[in-house]
Amino acid sequence: MPVQPILRFPDPCLRQAANPVTEFGPRLAALAEDLLDTMRAAPGIGITAPHLGILERLTVIELPDEKRVRIYVNPRVVWSSHDKREHVEGSVSMPGATETVERPARVRVAFQTLEGAEETEEADGLLAVCLQHEIDQLDGIFWIQRLSRLKRERLIKRFQKRS
Repeated sequence: MPVQPILRFPDPCLRQAANPVTEFGPRLAALAEDLLDTMRAAPGIGITAPHLGILERLTVIELPDEKRVRIYVNPRVVWSSHDKREHVEGSVSMPGATETVERPARVRVAFQTLEGAEETEEADGLLAVCLQHEIDQLDGIFWIQRLSRLKRERLIKRFQKRS
């Protein structure tokens, strides 16, 4: 499948909530393949349909130490731990910009497969970080909104100088 152009910060589409997927089939599977190819080319470890300007609740994650592609349709966090963890995050829409974000250490996510089957998954470590980051994106929360105002403003200035 072809690599698609990725929207760049501060595109307003990156702050819009995505619509639930209601139709499952070849078009959705093709979009997931486009997301995977685009993410690998970026490079990145997670991407959502809104990164391509498509406001649908679909995300693809491929962690560096795994040979497994994870596809989540209509994902949502249904539980998160009280304990927190810090991790350096970034975005394919803001290449080269990274900052430490604090999030719950563990989550349980409900989602659908490409075929529409309902599933749940518990995650910790990098997968938990990625799931929360990408689900935020699907909810219209760009990752830098999780930073303090001062950190966010500094990061934006550094990014604009490089762009």
